[in-house]
Amino acid sequence: MIDSMKNTPLTVTTTEIKQVVDITDDVQALVAKDAMVCTIFVAHTTCAVTTADLDPGTDLDLLDAVWEMIPKLTYRHPHNPVHVPAHLVSSIVGPSVCIPIKEGQLVLGAWQRIILIELDGPRSRQLFVIS
Repeated sequence: MIDSMKNTPLTVTTTEIKQVVDITDDVQALVAKDAMVCTIFVAHTTCAVTTADLDPGTDLDLLDAVWEMIPKLTYRHPHNPVHVPAHLVSSIVGPSVCIPIKEGQLVLGAWQRIILIELDGPRSRQLFVIS
């Protein structure tokens, strides 16, 4: 179904097990000039997409905070229970974000950036930028 939409794939390769990657400039480069909104969707279950302030250290604060939200339980994931916390954080944060577009530019706050949150890397991640 995604193939029938006007979309552009974006590949992000992470280098850490847990990592925040600023993808704002990459997304902006793919925005259609006549678009009114841009949806960024990551097609994986152990990473997420959102917006954040990226002052120095806030990426690590974000990673620490989302991992603290996940209870230390005995998980029943049939493939590998070790991956369950990454799946849960991904579900809580979410696989997509929608950003308005004005005159071909992403409409973001002064400090707001679009980020990929890697939860089980390093990996190559496929995102769809639909505008």
